[in-house]
Amino acid sequence: MDIHVLQHVPYEGPGIIRDWAGKNNHRLHIHPVFLEDSSLPQFHSDDVLVVMGGPMNIYEEEKYPWLVDEKAVIREAVATGRKVLGICLGAQLIADVIGGKVVRNEHAEIGWFPIEWTPIAMDSVLFKHSTKEMMVYHWHGDRFELPASAELLAGSEACANQAFIYKEHVAGFQFHAEMRKDDATRLIEHNTDELKPGTFIQSEEQMLAQPEWFNNTNKWMARFLDRFLG
Repeated sequence: MDIHVLQHVPYEGPGIIRDWAGKNNHRLHIHPVFLEDSSLPQFHSDDVLVVMGGPMNIYEEEKYPWLVDEKAVIREAVATGRKVLGICLGAQLIADVIGGKVVRNEHAEIGWFPIEWTPIAMDSVLFKHSTKEMMVYHWHGDRFELPASAELLAGSEACANQAFIYKEHVAGFQFHAEMRKDDATRLIEHNTDELKPGTFIQSEEQMLAQPEWFNNTNKWMARFLDRFLG
């Protein structure tokens, strides 16, 4: 299987998704869409699309003109029945493409905060390995509104819409279960200006103090990928 990854900044890559792909003998193709000479994926057979996070907003097309072509690629993947997974900004881009608004969240949510899975998620084979409440890593200021025909999977105190599934082959997570501790360290290094006092904003020390939480969410993500892409 070929997995195409749309990456928006150099320091926010596929994390544990790369490890999972290698372990399962899948081919991972990174498309750094922020580079002028980057090529966008041409889909074949059972290709999969993964859309990563990033500090930009889905509506900043004048500042980031490559967003226009990226949305077209996402739209094609969804329309042709590809498996599509979006993480943080990626989930927002997918939501935008399939008709859900993306707006500023009331609170920035940065750090480790619990989400609660909905009954729909808990009844799905994709999430049988999930506990009803789960500690996950966040870094976002915007949020998606639930697109029509999509089902809400999870929410948190700061952000009611944390995950959705659409037509069984498209999933979006607002949180970062793919990030390892080293990935989070790089994210922090490049975005320290966002670590301002806030109800749902943790310090660097708080975010990196529990390495076992990264391990737990990485294991969760691998099991989800087994079910979603396996």
